Amino acid sequence: MIEGEVTDDYVPEILVHLDGRDWIGIVDTGFNGDLELPLELKQPLAIASIGDGTTELAGGQTIVEERFLVSIQFDGEEMIATATFVECDEILVGSHLLRKHRLEIDFPARTVRLERVETNDVTAN
Repeated sequence: MIEGEVTDDYVPEILVHLDGRDWIGIVDTGFNGDLELPLELKQPLAIASIGDGTTELAGGQTIVEERFLVSIQFDGEEMIATATFVECDEILVGSHLLRKHRLEIDFPARTVRLERVETNDVTAN
């Protein structure tokens, strides 16, 4: 289980441990990928490029980004995820990475909770 908090600006955040450091990860349910990571993590984490992908942003803007496979540990599980890298200090955690979890965001209590859920759904991989 992963626990986090809702900030004063109502942003749900969790800690994500990557490359020996804890990073603030913003839970972005409008992002259906796995991760958007700071550019400084590209060298230590990127395993291989898997080519360009098109991303639709808010307001209908579309961008093309190179996507990479990365090896990470998430909620105690070693896994391969897909990531893009941008010049920022934040991490976006997308809904595809959360596909095996129940997400609870309690804005009044200012808590975030991710709990792994066992499923027989073969599409959850």
